[in-house]
Amino acid sequence: MSEELQPVFSIEKLYVKDMSLEVPHAPRIFLEQSEPEVDMRVSTESSKLEDEFYEVSVTVTVTAKLEDERVMFLNEVSQGGIFRLANIPEEDVQLLLAVACPNILFPYAREAVSNTITRAGFPPVLLAPINFEAMYQQNQEGNA
Repeated sequence: MSEELQPVFSIEKLYVKDMSLEVPHAPRIFLEQSEPEVDMRVSTESSKLEDEFYEVSVTVTVTAKLEDERVMFLNEVSQGGIFRLANIPEEDVQLLLAVACPNILFPYAREAVSNTITRAGFPPVLLAPINFEAMYQQNQEGNA
């Protein structure tokens, strides 16, 4: 097989696209003794930049609320990456953008979330791994 026809999947750049942290009730919130309820939401997005180059982002939003619904903190991190995909069948491109790329990006987003929340003065939030393949399959079934 010639080199031109070899499939190419490479990471060109990884970066934090957006990051925010809100602690609306500081400093009094640090005096609270109760355990917050932590909610995590994850979304992915991809777009074609130019021939063979795609941007993929994984956005993680973590919200911690007390029993009385006061927000302890709200942290959102969008981890981006530029990926090169060449000589790959179109049906496989979508799978790579929805599963393989987010699998690469999520550990970086998870680390950014943990570091940001710790720097805000709270115990670290350790996010469990995400099954992006299951998310992709759910989206495909929902769109069918």
